[in-house]
Amino acid sequence: MIQTTRKASPAKGFGKPGTKHIVASNRRARHNYSILETYETGVALVGTEVKSLRAGQASMADAFATVDDGEVWLRNLHIPEYHNGSWTNHAVRRNRKLLMHRREIDNLIGKIRDGNLTLVPLSLYFFDGKVKVELALARGKQ
Repeated sequence: MIQTTRKASPAKGFGKPGTKHIVASNRRARHNYSILETYETGVALVGTEVKSLRAGQASMADAFATVDDGEVWLRNLHIPEYHNGSWTNHAVRRNRKLLMHRREIDNLIGKIRDGNLTLVPLSLYFFDGKVKVELALARGKQ
């Protein structure tokens, strides 16, 4: 008797190695800001947020990032509630922690403190099954 094993393929390329599946992008950021540097950061999320992102629901229209007490936080990112969630659903516009190396955070603090620069999220995507944010160090054009 021959047994065959069948691997389940990830839905829509979310877990395939080396693929980038963009969930949301901030197109207005490139118009309103001059992009100086970009960083790829991880995001600390809860389970229903990830499920809602896999359904392709997110809005970065008013999102921005701040550095508070040596930690980088993503604020005003709108991830709607997961429709099959129950009492475990998340708050829609809660503050989410961005995961960066200490050296990168210290570098950002120095650059933000020196000039009138800001941190703007450019896109939110899945990379190798993990949620990532492309964060830009930018200067306002106005």
